[in-house]
Amino acid sequence: MDRLIYTAMTGANAATQLTSVLSNNLANASTNGFRAEMTAYRSVPLEGSGASTRVFALEATTGYKNSAGPAQRTNNTMDAMTQGNSWFAVQGLDGTEAYTRNGAMQISSTGTLVNTAGLPILSDGGAPIDVPPNAELSIGNDGTITSKTAGQPPNTLGRLKLVTPTAEDPLRRGADGLFRAASGNPLNADATAKLQTGALEGSNVNSVEAMVGLIQAARQFENNMKLLTSAESNDKAASQLLNVQG
Repeated sequence: MDRLIYTAMTGANAATQLTSVLSNNLANASTNGFRAEMTAYRSVPLEGSGASTRVFALEATTGYKNSAGPAQRTNNTMDAMTQGNSWFAVQGLDGTEAYTRNGAMQISSTGTLVNTAGLPILSDGGAPIDVPPNAELSIGNDGTITSKTAGQPPNTLGRLKLVTPTAEDPLRRGADGLFRAASGNPLNADATAKLQTGALEGSNVNSVEAMVGLIQAARQFENNMKLLTSAESNDKAASQLLNVQG
């Protein structure tokens, strides 16, 4: 009885966590540059005297789906899409350097270049980029930012910081949805990284795959709950038999 309860309980918990991951992926199916989160589970024996036959499900997160999302042509000069495995560097809300594939940019009310989430986009020097008042921006394929003010010659404001993670220091998704180096240190700017301007990268979430996964997770949760109900019924039946007066 105890073994059945452990198996069913942890199985239901795993199904609940999987539902949460898939729901978040589906909710971000139209988010620019979003990377689908992937997760997996494995059976782990419960350690302890007399517990060798009991197992529970333990999450073994496999990271994120790293394939590129579809290119979406916008013809907006403030939109850019990174090529290959390069990422834009931004300043997270906690002040640390983080990375994203969302290249939709705009100018904040304070004159700072930010993305659609309001996070400052960093230059290859690791600092936010300040834009002169009433300036029109253009972005080169190498990430160079040029401003043009009426009556003034073009002015180069700097170059976007583009980074390319390596196998030795891969990116990890944070609770805020941004990615950071596994080492905890800022990555070096990649001077060879290129952009496609006037376009944005879409989400790499497969909506149909996520929906099918949600249905499977719901069925798995239901089956585990049925097992718990059966365990309760068996326990009641056993108690009644033990209370029978001979």
